[in-house]
Amino acid sequence: MSRRLFHRVGALAAALTERPVSLYAAAVLRIGYGLLYLAFLLREFPHRDEIWGPGSAWTPELAKELFDQTEWVSVLTLSDSRAYFEVCYAAAVVTSVLFTLGWRTRAVSVLFAAVVASFHARAIFMTDGGDNLILLMAVYLVLTACGRRWSLDARRTRRRVSEGRAPKRSTGLAKSGLLSQLRYARTTLVTVLHNCGMFVIAAQVCILYGSAGLYKVQGSSWGSGAALHYVLNLDLFRPWPALSLMADGHTTLITVVGYLTVLLQVAFPFVLFGRLKYPVLTLLLGMHLGIAVFMGLPLFSGAMIIADAAFLPDRFYQFLGQLWRRTPQPMEAVVARSPREGTVTVPSQPGPVAVPSTR
Repeated sequence: MSRRLFHRVGALAAALTERPVSLYAAAVLRIGYGLLYLAFLLREFPHRDEIWGPGSAWTPELAKELFDQTEWVSVLTLSDSRAYFEVCYAAAVVTSVLFTLGWRTRAVSVLFAAVVASFHARAIFMTDGGDNLILLMAVYLVLTACGRRWSLDARRTRRRVSEGRAPKRSTGLAKSGLLSQLRYARTTLVTVLHNCGMFVIAAQVCILYGSAGLYKVQGSSWGSGAALHYVLNLDLFRPWPALSLMADGHTTLITVVGYLTVLLQVAFPFVLFGRLKYPVLTLLLGMHLGIAVFMGLPLFSGAMIIADAAFLPDRFYQFLGQLWRRTPQPMEAVVARSPREGTVTVPSQPGPVAVPSTR
């Protein structure tokens, strides 16, 4: 019994320290949250002064007073100057772009987390819940190696490898073996932090779904199946009243959807290690799209959809990448036709590249 336990602990330690997991999923999280926060900043650009700037009803003095109780911090409260605020806003947009592209991801991920935390703390009462999850994920992604795939950093690394360039080594350190040991220790530390970060992200999403489902179970409106009826008639969460009234007219359908929502959220943490997670993730995608459309909460829905992407394996994203590379480009679809399809290829000359056969 003790030997079996020892082997299991050893296998777990090896899996934690030897190979980083879900590198493509981490890249999807980086790209998704970077683009989502960039879209959020651009959408609120006309209202930036009323939400976060010196003209906000929630003044910097009130924010600082709240910070004394919550111990939050924000770079936006360091000055009341409008020019300073505009520089901070522009820096936030640039940081979101660089984080999405994966440029110097280790440093930029820290800046992105600081940006999200600063804007969240500056106007903490003017949120819809989506930025809470974005803030958590931005902090967790600092621990991960989210720039290893689909990033400018990965592209730069591939170029160095293809060109045969290697970092300069110190002769004395190389002879003593200290340099190799330091590199091994750094690699192990990065791997452990990445794997722990991805585990925390997965645990956070499971806790979110599980607690939401259990909270709904306690309510009588969800138990009776009438919860969505009340949701569709709330003026605060009804961007298109006509659409909400049309959906509310299908009583049986919204009752089934309400029960299915509770079932999916409660069952989510228990289906992650089997094939059942794929239909569950698909249904959750539809649920979040419905929340975005019917309740007018696109930021929250987008944050949840991106978080769900962390549970898809790397082979799924690799398959998507291969499918994208195999997809012919528009010009290739025109000129790269086989003669068997009834096309006669002519030498390069002005005019059409291929002439359809008349036979």
